[in-house]
Amino acid sequence: MQPFDIFFNAAGRLRSGWRLAVFALLYLIGTSLLWGVALTLFSLGGSAESFFESNWGYVIQAFILFTPALLAGWVCGAVLESLPLKTLGWTLHQGWLRDLLCGSLIGALSLLLATAFAMTSKGFSFSFNARGMLSASLKTLLVSGIVFVLAAAAEEAVFRGYPLQTTTRARLAWVGVILTSILFAQVHKGNPNLDSPNVYPELAFANTAIAGVWLAIAYLRTRSLWLPLGLHWAWNWMMGAILGLPVSGITTLAPTPLLRATDNGPAWLTGGAYGIEGGVACTIALLLSSVFIWRTKLFAATEEMKALTSQEIPKQVEHPGIFESR
Repeated sequence: MQPFDIFFNAAGRLRSGWRLAVFALLYLIGTSLLWGVALTLFSLGGSAESFFESNWGYVIQAFILFTPALLAGWVCGAVLESLPLKTLGWTLHQGWLRDLLCGSLIGALSLLLATAFAMTSKGFSFSFNARGMLSASLKTLLVSGIVFVLAAAAEEAVFRGYPLQTTTRARLAWVGVILTSILFAQVHKGNPNLDSPNVYPELAFANTAIAGVWLAIAYLRTRSLWLPLGLHWAWNWMMGAILGLPVSGITTLAPTPLLRATDNGPAWLTGGAYGIEGGVACTIALLLSSVFIWRTKLFAATEEMKALTSQEIPKQVEHPGIFESR
């Protein structure tokens, strides 16, 4: 083995581990700069902390997460792998809308399946909000839907974007799935209510990692981010805005949900104060949904996206055929 081989693969490209390191560095620089600007600006107008807990605050946070991930992924793809922007999976390719809509339906149904498992032992009971709160509930459905879409897009760009994609091109998809899913769970460890007495934090961590695998499977089936985006936002929207359950411990995203939930326990099944994502009902639903997405014939990647995401592009190749940026 030559010293050169530590850094470059047989295709003449920087190895995927080094590419991940470059992406992480660019992403950290980008998010740090944007966070610095945002905190400075919003501190001038009052408490930045309280602002970032509002709906607009979550929109700004999504922008801060999404933009550097997109830019860093584009730069790494173009400079390190000679790939066009479309490789990141956000272009309006053939079937993108179908993937988004089907993903939204499956995401919502998967959450309902988890709720049904919990209700078999009367873990949850639900009631409608008062009639006088209907307008507020409709506003919550609309506003939180927008927030959930933007927040999900940001997390998909970070975790199922370039990091998973570049390891997949290196024929190390399993490494990318494990790494990004663990990191996905790790960043949720700071969420509210994880330290509540009736919450099992290890189970919540495991479920979030399984959710990362679920979303990664959706990417690998389609080689674009529209299907995982649909799964992700609709799961959260159904959980928070429709059923009135905490979303990964957060209760402020949907202040007036359509339904009010009462958690009757046990917490190991329902998740307790953290919400259903902290319980075994969620574990079962995510595993079943993952198997369905992996085995169903509803989804398939286009030939172009398969070619762009399944193999290393030799250094001497300069975008022939499908590798041309359109």
